[in-house]
Amino acid sequence: MTEIQNPWHSRPIDVHRWSDHPEVRELVDRIWDGFLGEKIAEYGRGPKPKLGFRKQLRVVILDLYVAWLDDPRLSIGVSMSVNSWDTNSRYNALHISKKIIPIIKELQEAGLIDLLKGSYGGPGVKHNRTTRIRASEALQNWFAKAKFDRDDIGRAKGEEIIVLKNDNNKQIEYVDTPETSRWREELQAYNDLIANSLIDIPSLQEPILEISRDLPPGATVDIDEFRRIRIGDANKRTRRIFSRGSWDMHGRFYGGWWQQIDSDWRSKITIDNEPTIEADFEGMHVAMIYAEEGLELPHDPYILPGYKNKGMPPKLVRKLAKILVLTAINAKEKSSAYRAFRAGFPNKHFGKKMTDKKLDVLLGALLERNPCLGDYLFTDQGIRLMRKDSEITSLIHNHFTRKGIPVLSVHDSYLVDCRHVGELRQIMADASEEVVGRPLRSSYNIPGREEFVPVNDHALQWYIYSQEQSPCEGYVQRVLRFQERTGRIVSPYEREV
Repeated sequence: MTEIQNPWHSRPIDVHRWSDHPEVRELVDRIWDGFLGEKIAEYGRGPKPKLGFRKQLRVVILDLYVAWLDDPRLSIGVSMSVNSWDTNSRYNALHISKKIIPIIKELQEAGLIDLLKGSYGGPGVKHNRTTRIRASEALQNWFAKAKFDRDDIGRAKGEEIIVLKNDNNKQIEYVDTPETSRWREELQAYNDLIANSLIDIPSLQEPILEISRDLPPGATVDIDEFRRIRIGDANKRTRRIFSRGSWDMHGRFYGGWWQQIDSDWRSKITIDNEPTIEADFEGMHVAMIYAEEGLELPHDPYILPGYKNKGMPPKLVRKLAKILVLTAINAKEKSSAYRAFRAGFPNKHFGKKMTDKKLDVLLGALLERNPCLGDYLFTDQGIRLMRKDSEITSLIHNHFTRKGIPVLSVHDSYLVDCRHVGELRQIMADASEEVVGRPLRSSYNIPGREEFVPVNDHALQWYIYSQEQSPCEGYVQRVLRFQERTGRIVSPYEREV
């Protein structure tokens, strides 16, 4: 077995992987009959699990396979505590039970997974983590010879998409209300539309992007300099997540692969083989605060004429001002906000070196420019404002879903195919007016364009024209598979006879 060098290059186990593909079952049966069956039978005392041992093994093998496809270095975090597995939880649609623990132990014993035990230094300790597992070289060789692929792996029916978390960011149970039921019905309709839409990047031969990332604690550059994002049908499902045990907090939408990439790559996305445009709200949370004060945001709030700092380019001043004010809106008190501000920059960046005194000066210039923000800083407003912007997104989703038009959201920005961008901006204005009492300004999110810089029709048309991509063979094959799977014709491509 190979040692897992970097346990932070990981993701939590996904207990909703599922497939009835005969070759998947054949692989699982081979592992069960050859390595686990007799030994696992020894753990069979007590109540019979809702999902049998062999099927629980299938879930584990499928998630190991997906992780291996995405990145052979990626490990999966899994709790080895029996108290972590509640078969009746709404977040456990397949009823995975504590019986998964002996399955994982026997997979390690058989040499089919690499395993690094979890660590626990006490409540709230920064480096607490669950056990990490990863397909061993032997299992990876089996995966490489498998007669199924990523498209053959789906998700369990009934997976929860309305999520409530507590103060510790843990999922908690709840009783449905008419409102939560409505949210789930609306989001399921949205997910069904997105699932039946071709969302891709024509210039990509393989449906994988390598995106540079800020390294988490303990990571090393040679192991974790990039994260790999797989685009396509397997990574499109959206959930809505509420926080602090309250339906009045957070509520944003998460999940689609387009949320995990930068704006340059998003600009290359096509929907049903049509080019897209991304529109975003300008200075959204600041504009929402202005609206709550009965004011319209008339200017770029991050350009600070009264701020004097020799040698600092105006573009850098604006960037620092924006990060500072958004950090201050989200923070509960000033000292933690300033620490969070500095922590967000790499070691040699100017922002890393700004002292509290310098940040006080920058903040003073921000308040001189935007006096109405004063009562909203360092008062934990961000999570409340997210709840409002999530309601705006919900209205936008629902409008376009009813019309059968896919729209991709990235919290305060939205991608739609070029033919519907005018309608999108109108609905953004209508939805924001319904939620905050006045329409919020929006513009086009074009790579290289600064926020609040206008884009006229000529520039927009030139941009759309410049984004045309020559489809590569890999993309053409993905389109053909999509058309065969859905029966929808979205391109002129046809299989050669």
